[in-house]
Amino acid sequence: MSQVAIIMGSKSDFEVMSEAIEILKSFDINTEYDIVSAHRTPNKMVEYASNAEKKGIKVIIAGAGGAAHLPGMVASITSLPVIGVPIKSRNSIDGWDSILSILQMPGGVPVATVALNGSKNAGILAAQIIGSFDSKVADKVKAYKKDLEYKVIESSKDLKKNS
Repeated sequence: MSQVAIIMGSKSDFEVMSEAIEILKSFDINTEYDIVSAHRTPNKMVEYASNAEKKGIKVIIAGAGGAAHLPGMVASITSLPVIGVPIKSRNSIDGWDSILSILQMPGGVPVATVALNGSKNAGILAAQIIGSFDSKVADKVKAYKKDLEYKVIESSKDLKKNS
């Protein structure tokens, strides 16, 4: 059973969203993904968001470009945490349209928003949410962050050595 659902507005979003899939796999978190367009398949979106919790989903990551209504519309339907990934699409205004569409949600309908094309961070945030009630996942996230620290320390040593 999947714990994290990753949805995106179109197939062209998959390249960006695949980073979330990969990082969640590295934490051994069961993940499902699908194309769910807020504008072109609104009935599918409503059905998906309405049934996610019943399916055992704990977090939804929703990526969208352009007007980027998918994360907010899904958040308006479900009580699950929704993480929005603004995507710089080919018809985007440098990604700002996507960022603001996801970031500027009205009171009562929160969407956690990561950086433009930042699906890896969305995956890590989803893992941290799962880790708040699953100690095995929490330990994997802690190890991942410790590895980040190690890499920076090693880079610092290399920099000083090569200066």
